[in-house]
Amino acid sequence: MATEVFKFGGSSVGSLERIQHVAELIKEKKREIDNLVVVVSAMQGKTDELLNMAKFFTEIPDERETDLLLSSGERISSSLLAIALDSIGCRAVSMTGRQVGMQTDDAHTRARIRSIKTDKIRKNLQEGKVAVVAGFQGIDENGDVTTLGRGGSDTSAVALAAALRADRCIIYTDVAGVYTADPRIVKKASIIKNISYDEMMELASLGAKVLQIRSVEMAERYNVIIVVKSTFEPTLPGTIITKEGKMENRAVSGVTGDKNQAKITILEVPDKLGIAAAIFKRLSEKKIIVDMIVQNVSDKGMTDISFTVPADEIIAAKQVIEPVCNELNVKAIKTDKDVAKVSVVGVGMRNHYGVASDMFEVLSQEGINIAVITTSEIKISCLIEERYFELALRALHNKFMGG
Repeated sequence: MATEVFKFGGSSVGSLERIQHVAELIKEKKREIDNLVVVVSAMQGKTDELLNMAKFFTEIPDERETDLLLSSGERISSSLLAIALDSIGCRAVSMTGRQVGMQTDDAHTRARIRSIKTDKIRKNLQEGKVAVVAGFQGIDENGDVTTLGRGGSDTSAVALAAALRADRCIIYTDVAGVYTADPRIVKKASIIKNISYDEMMELASLGAKVLQIRSVEMAERYNVIIVVKSTFEPTLPGTIITKEGKMENRAVSGVTGDKNQAKITILEVPDKLGIAAAIFKRLSEKKIIVDMIVQNVSDKGMTDISFTVPADEIIAAKQVIEPVCNELNVKAIKTDKDVAKVSVVGVGMRNHYGVASDMFEVLSQEGINIAVITTSEIKISCLIEERYFELALRALHNKFMGG
């Protein structure tokens, strides 16, 4: 019997009319699929609305309470979709993260899934119902509600697909697939028909908003086929993400970027063994993700360390490192939110030379200074001033993708 997991993002369920459209789409697909699980995000803008309510009282609200608050957004959309399905003769049942058995660790606002107890969801599927699951959420061993971080509904969907051994997981969104660049910025961007897990993970980690990186990691681990399709043009083929993807001759498969970046620079750090470890251990303990790191050449026993974190974690990150920096008697801690990351990605880079030099030359020709550079086997990233973000994306896409 065929089993599939659908996921609908916030834009897909952003209004009652759109929820009605999604219900009609699901009803049509249910005729072809024996077991259908639908994971939904909160209605577009709802999560930010709820978070802003919490921030009315404090800049950094308690994470446990924040999780309970934010989880209500997905519960609303899952209940509304189940009601819409029932109203058109398609039997459905909404389920929270707790009800679906989504067990996580206790890292509030960025929890990781440990296991899924599928008994209850299987019972509903056996009864012929569409299971509509509130994504983005689970419960820890204490019974407290947890959330999986921004884009966590993608991870919920892939995890359920893996647990149920589904044939595939279809991510329905407001775009027709994964593009070679953001089509809102680069008009000549085109859809990538097939892409590997590795390439998709790099694109997701570097700013592509189509999928959360953890969902792709999980798909690779459990060999879950992902298809990214448009909610509003569902007949289009979209993008298929698998282990092998489809190797192409070109070195670069996509150009992407991320404006949700902030840089922290610690000035005049003692250049001694274990100092960097002490600083970054504090950030790790608070589960703050550090991305790009650069350390200047030591001068007179002192050095500067710069690194990037998500822009919405800049305040927390600074607070975390201040005690250890005070102990080290550093000169200053500087922060900069007016930065952005641009990247080129492609498995073809493993067998092509000159990509880095071409990228640096393009940025130089556009008068764009590079602050930090990081590389992997299949990507090159540069930190630049945010005001040059769109110019950089267009110029790099024109160089590597021909437009």
